[in-house]
Amino acid sequence: MFSEIKNAHGERIDGTFHSGDKNSKTLVVLGHGVTGNKDRPFLVALAEALAAAGVNALRISFSGNGASGGRFTDSTISKEVADLGSVLDALAGWRTGYIGHSMGGAVGVLRASMDARLRFLVSLAGMVHTKAFADREFGTVKPGAGFMWDDENCPLSQAYMDDMARIVSVADKASLIKVPWLLVHGFEDDVVPIQDSRDIFARASQPKELFEMKGSNHVFAGDFTAPMIAKVVPWVKAQAAG
Repeated sequence: MFSEIKNAHGERIDGTFHSGDKNSKTLVVLGHGVTGNKDRPFLVALAEALAAAGVNALRISFSGNGASGGRFTDSTISKEVADLGSVLDALAGWRTGYIGHSMGGAVGVLRASMDARLRFLVSLAGMVHTKAFADREFGTVKPGAGFMWDDENCPLSQAYMDDMARIVSVADKASLIKVPWLLVHGFEDDVVPIQDSRDIFARASQPKELFEMKGSNHVFAGDFTAPMIAKVVPWVKAQAAG
């Protein structure tokens, strides 16, 4: 469907396209969180459901993640914001929206706050307070020597920690986003607190909606995948029809 997508560094961005309505020029890009990739089960399920509802969808792995080019140790929010810009370059001619999970949610906020090509935005358990997250989750890990959540495939880099500290929080970008925005967050999220979504939602402009899911964890696992999809798909389809 698409020619190979590369970022500004010439690194390949791996993607999987899900065809919805072939007559529609709307497409939604799905981005993952830190240590994730485009093949997270709930992202696959969501993309399949979008396509079944007639919405074209493209799951991507940011550079350094999954089967994309680049090094994991170079992966930062700022680099992924640029990656998303390269994806949008490749999607010229499409009416494009973005769904971002966790750190991918922060990526979406930063991109949408400065890029009018994004016509709607969905944040799934979106990370907002980046420095607090990095300090909380990785503050006792030595960059260059330790790993994220003890996963040897995910070494913690100084570049990552520095970028998180430089950004501090994406909350102040909320007022710059002028497109429809849906935020979805689980009460039992022990990775990104639901307060992150509440904080940025309070600063966001209309039209906006915050959907809080009782019992759901960070990745909408088990019984919570279906209700997350049931919320997101009709909302996105309404934007696609707009």
